Amino acid sequence: MNKATDMAATLKEMMDAFPVDTKSMEEAYKNSLALTEKLSHAAIEAADKSAEISQKWTKDTLAKLAEMSKAKAEPADYAQAMSDFASAQADVATESMAAFAELAKKLQMETFELMMAASKDFSGEAATSFKKASADAGSAVKKAAAAV
Repeated sequence: MNKATDMAATLKEMMDAFPVDTKSMEEAYKNSLALTEKLSHAAIEAADKSAEISQKWTKDTLAKLAEMSKAKAEPADYAQAMSDFASAQADVATESMAAFAELAKKLQMETFELMMAASKDFSGEAATSFKKASADAGSAVKKAAAAV
């Protein structure tokens, strides 16, 4: 009678014949963590600067609003105060929007530089890993061929 093939043993032998390099996987994981940390730092820094810009804009607005809300002697003075407030608001809004645009530009460039550096690192690591995997697979095939 034919003996049943032990598939578990066969699969184990096959997996042992093709070793996996976990070191390269660990390196890729570490590099991914490092990139995530750098990107998170850039995003948090940008959020902090954004909050500073918003806070300054709010403080400037409140200061101008306090000035506008003071009692005036003549009705025409109220119109002048509102006109001054509107003009000051336009200036502050322009200044704040320019600061936000500059911040966004800086974050975009920083992110781009980080991604380009990560891409270069990854391509170099991938090439090294593929060469090593190719060599390992080649030697495993030779061993398997010699065993047959």
